[in-house]
Amino acid sequence: MNKNKGILLVNLGTPDEPTAPAVKRFLSQFLHDHRVVDLTRWIWCPVLHGIILPRRSPKVAEKYQQIWMDEGSPLLVYSRRQKEKLEKKLTLPVELGMTYGNPSILSGIQALMQRGVTDITVLPLFPQYSGTTTGAVEDALEKALGKLETKPEWTFINSYHDHPLYIKALAKTVRQQWEREGQGDFLLCSYHGIPQRYADNGDIYPQHCVETTHLLSVELDLTEKQIGMSYQSRFGREEWIKPYTDKRLESMPEEGIKHLNVVTPAFSVDCLETLEEVAEECKSVFTHAGGKIFHYVPCLNDDDAHIEMMANLITKD
Repeated sequence: MNKNKGILLVNLGTPDEPTAPAVKRFLSQFLHDHRVVDLTRWIWCPVLHGIILPRRSPKVAEKYQQIWMDEGSPLLVYSRRQKEKLEKKLTLPVELGMTYGNPSILSGIQALMQRGVTDITVLPLFPQYSGTTTGAVEDALEKALGKLETKPEWTFINSYHDHPLYIKALAKTVRQQWEREGQGDFLLCSYHGIPQRYADNGDIYPQHCVETTHLLSVELDLTEKQIGMSYQSRFGREEWIKPYTDKRLESMPEEGIKHLNVVTPAFSVDCLETLEEVAEECKSVFTHAGGKIFHYVPCLNDDDAHIEMMANLITKD
């Protein structure tokens, strides 16, 4: 690869601190994005600032406090480790950018340019494409580039939901968890949800999730009775894509599934939605419904197989 090439890894983002004011700043930026909430602004903004942010920020801050690491937010900690490992493997400049919060996409681009980079490969760490995630990265990237006097060349990686090395990396983490704690009756793939309306309007995210689940089942040699999928993290009152993770968990013990493994293929690093929502809240839902054993499979994070997959994505051309 040309010596002037560099890599920008992009994830969604995280609050700077596990405090209500920091969470409020982060959620305000996140929930203002039309890609995330497409309601008319004169309707949405009063609700967001008058009701949602004042109520949710303190509650979400408490959840962040439960998972916060010594080095900071798990999402940022693991993202930094990914950056360091990938830079070492490729011997190319690698920087981080977040769609919301810090470090920003603009600061990541500027850091690369200060290191002499003139050709940037942008890798959004969302395996399955959605307008709410990867699409939002594209919007933020174009906005950031518009603020620069001199723009670098850039290449954008849309998705990697079916990449063989991604599937193998997922399978590796599942097998490692089975070796540590035993294989359960069922493997549930829990993906972050989106409103059903978005899918009806053409967002291809659900199809990507279905394909990832199928490929993982093949790699692990699991039948339809041993693996399935659902969607978590719904927000608001409208219908989201189904099945819902919490509802699925409630029904499993009645189906004879008492020992459950849960993996979250849409998340490249552990974060609030995996460490608190899945590992804690979902476990509680399952056991309350009669489940006996619940094991969460950690995200790929900075696992060597994950870094190898990223390197392959970037250098395949």
